Amino acid sequence: MAYYTYTQAPIGRFVERDCGNYFEYSLNDDDFDFAKDWPHKVWVGSEGPCGDQGYRYAHVKRTVAYVVTDEDDAGAPVVEKWSLKNNTRYAEELTS
Repeated sequence: MAYYTYTQAPIGRFVERDCGNYFEYSLNDDDFDFAKDWPHKVWVGSEGPCGDQGYRYAHVKRTVAYVVTDEDDAGAPVVEKWSLKNNTRYAEELTS
């Protein structure tokens, strides 16, 4: 099976533990206020309907990721905590 991704400038990948889905992530290069609180983008697909940009803002750590999945009525982020396995940074693979 081929592995296909829409990720731009990926720095790593992980498997979300509960469902077993693979995700890649990159550094967050967006410069507006809301995005500055989230150091990563977790890529979830291509640009889609209703303005979906294909990624979610996140903070990816070694065994967990905090992923922004929505906004509440006040504009505050709704965050899910994902347990991770096989979190691999690509830069580490290149230097080992």
